[in-house]
Amino acid sequence: MPDEFQILDDWLARGDEVAVATVVKTYGSAPRREGSKMLVNSRGEMQGSVSGGCVEGAVFEECSRTLKTGRPKLLKFGVADETAWEVGLACGGTIEIFVEKINW
Repeated sequence: MPDEFQILDDWLARGDEVAVATVVKTYGSAPRREGSKMLVNSRGEMQGSVSGGCVEGAVFEECSRTLKTGRPKLLKFGVADETAWEVGLACGGTIEIFVEKINW
């Protein structure tokens, strides 16, 4: 898998705007560890992962919104273990993800 920092550098070099989503906190079971990143550019391309399932799509949408507004946002996703499979998550627990636009 390509290094996210190299992808970020390549996207910025070609003039794309880029938002970065970073897992900043996990509680209980989580598919990605703290520090995991997802990049989204103004062309709609994505690199990396912060969770999976329906959370990944929601984070992509927030990254796209942040590219337009420039406002960072802290997202929190959680689900009880007994309902996790019903909403497309592989595990219970809670994750917090910080989304920000890279201003280069």
